[in-house]
Amino acid sequence: MLHIAYGKKPLARSERVKKIREDDYFAKYEGKAREIIDLLLTKYSDEGITAIDDIGDLIVSPFTDYGTPIEIVEGIFGGREQYLEMIRSIESRLYQE
Repeated sequence: MLHIAYGKKPLARSERVKKIREDDYFAKYEGKAREIIDLLLTKYSDEGITAIDDIGDLIVSPFTDYGTPIEIVEGIFGGREQYLEMIRSIESRLYQE
């Protein structure tokens, strides 16, 4: 919609992911958390936002290499709210102008 309102070319998902990967915001995450964020960004690039906006999205490979969704959310991100906050941050940064 911004491209209509402001005459700007819409960004492809891959361009949005490239932009967010260059952003230092996610540098605060390390190790497995950072690896999972990178996997989520790749999944978004391939499939769109609905592919990463639910904890249930963690039940497929390659996320299963890190454990069950509960193990990932609790053990790696410190809980449900922290995980969802990280997802909201990704979504916000992907679509910020």
